[in-house]
Amino acid sequence: MSSGAYARVLVFFLAPAVIIYTLFSVYPLLDTIVSSFYTKQNDGSYVYNGVGNFVTLLTDPTWSAPFWNAFRNNIKFFLIHMCVQNPIGLLLAALLSLPVLRFRTAYRTLIFMPTMLSVVIIGFTWQLILSPLWGIAKMFLQFFGLGYLFGPWLGEESTALITISLISVWQFVGIPMILIYTALLAIPDELIDAATVDGLNQLQAFFYVKLPLIWPTIGLVSVLTFVNNFNAFDLIYAMKGALAGPNFSADIMGTLFYRVFFGNQLQLGDVSMGATIATMMFLIILCGVMVYLFLIQRRLQRYAF
Repeated sequence: MSSGAYARVLVFFLAPAVIIYTLFSVYPLLDTIVSSFYTKQNDGSYVYNGVGNFVTLLTDPTWSAPFWNAFRNNIKFFLIHMCVQNPIGLLLAALLSLPVLRFRTAYRTLIFMPTMLSVVIIGFTWQLILSPLWGIAKMFLQFFGLGYLFGPWLGEESTALITISLISVWQFVGIPMILIYTALLAIPDELIDAATVDGLNQLQAFFYVKLPLIWPTIGLVSVLTFVNNFNAFDLIYAMKGALAGPNFSADIMGTLFYRVFFGNQLQLGDVSMGATIATMMFLIILCGVMVYLFLIQRRLQRYAF
């Protein structure tokens, strides 16, 4: 096949994907970034404002207070997933990779199943479970003599975000589990057999042989967790609405963007400031991914095999 014919084949098969990706991903992103540099006038026209919107967002008390509150909450949301979801996913993957474990396929399916459910179903179901009026969580704890631990976790400022974060962990723990489980299966059996011959048991073989080899996958899982958590919106919106109450205690950058851009019962929508918040989300995610690629990924490459 000539180079010209090969190029035409590439264009024929790649063009649909490139067009769809450009229309629904690249163009909206660029348009959002451009909109963040404009401000709306009283007559409805838009005037170029440079970085004025960003200065307003970061310094004006009207805008900076909700922004920094959402940013802090987003960091908490991310850290809970990093410190709870990913270690649990690693543990589950390690258990599922054990040759002596029976019914591994059934366990893997049951653990991954919540990931495939609608966020609306998850949010509504957990609201029923945790409801102080008719939820079964209180009765469950009372059955084990722990009823005193129950509280309106979704209705208190100190626990609302943590509760929703743990529900999100329960729903999406299957993703790091599957990724790490796949990496564990890719490790050659010869390495494990050699470790066993050298006198290592299953636990020692995991820590001294398997774990170093799957560090690149764990790094990938970490950066995916970072990106997904700073893009999060749907679960908090499904459970607490656009206001992410009580008193914005569960507000993250996704819900703040939605509330500012589209408006709500407390304020009118502001396209310019909404685009500014979205651009800040993009910059935060971009910086996090760049830190991973240039400071972490290069060091993890030496563990790849």
